[in-house]
Amino acid sequence: MDAAPGSFAAILDALGTGLPKLILQVVVCAVLLAIGMAIYVRLTPFREREMVAHGNAAAGTVLAGAILALSIPLAAMLATSGTLLDVLVWGVVALILQLITLGIVALAMRNFRGMIEGGNIAAAITLAGAQIAVALLNAAAMVPN
Repeated sequence: MDAAPGSFAAILDALGTGLPKLILQVVVCAVLLAIGMAIYVRLTPFREREMVAHGNAAAGTVLAGAILALSIPLAAMLATSGTLLDVLVWGVVALILQLITLGIVALAMRNFRGMIEGGNIAAAITLAGAQIAVALLNAAAMVPN
């Protein structure tokens, strides 16, 4: 006999079936984000984590922008994908698009490395803003109609 909708038993049933799927999808997205960030920090011409540890706010801003820019399309995939395979495939596509975009934006900014190493907050905010803007566009474009 099925539990009455809205009852405690129905809520427990929903948790029992939905929670494992939720946890698995969140873990997959977290792993994709970690992989994307590992690739990102290897592609950039400087060591953001070291610079952040030494108090370089510009490097921290750029790194935070990259984390957000990589996570926004992943969040969109998590919110709109029905299966784990969808999350995985479109999550990988999202990461590839974002990493390409991050590279293009970094190349478009002349003396990017020097500006960030010098602590230029204005340059860091501009780069982080561009990264996040493209992430939002990518996320919206990947949402199924």
